[in-house]
Amino acid sequence: MGEGPGWPSLYNPNLEFFSIAHSPPRQPGATYLYQYDDIFRFTFYWTLVFYTPIFVSCGALVFLNVSFPPKRTYEPFSSSEEYPLLFLRLRPMPRKMNERRSRVTFALIIFLAFLVMSVVGAVFEATIMSLVLFGLFSAGKYNMSTWVPFFSAALVVFVGLLNAWPSVIYII
Repeated sequence: MGEGPGWPSLYNPNLEFFSIAHSPPRQPGATYLYQYDDIFRFTFYWTLVFYTPIFVSCGALVFLNVSFPPKRTYEPFSSSEEYPLLFLRLRPMPRKMNERRSRVTFALIIFLAFLVMSVVGAVFEATIMSLVLFGLFSAGKYNMSTWVPFFSAALVVFVGLLNAWPSVIYII
C-alpha cells in the first residue's frame, strides 16, 4: 500500500452533495481515507488545529494572571440589605519568599502545562474518534471523505468546550 493523501487534502464539498444521483461512490476530484493510520493522522492534526488555540489562550490568560496578579484590597465588607449574612474581613497574608522560583517562572511552568495537556488531550480524543470512525466506515464499507476527520475534530472540541461550561458557571 502506498502513502495516504497529504494533509489537509480538503476539496470542494459540493462534489459530495450535489449531482450525485446515479454516480459512482467515489467522486472524481475527491480524496478518501481507507487506512487507520491516515484517519488517525487527519483527525489528530485537525484536533490540534482546533484544540491548541483554546489551550494557548487559556494558558496565556493564566500566565498573565500569575505573573501580574491583581492588587488585593483588604477592606472589610459590611453586611448590607442585599447580603445580610455576609461579613468578610480579609487579613493581609504574610508574603512568602521563594528563593528558587520567581512568579514568572511559575507562570511559565503553568503555561507549558497547558500546552502539554493540549497535545495529550488531542492525542486521546483523536485516538478515540478515529477508532470510532474507522470502525463505522469499515463496517459499512463506505468511502471516508477527508472532510469527515475535519468535522469530527470540530465536534470533539465543541463538546469539550460544552463540558467545561457548567463548571465555569459554578465557579462564577
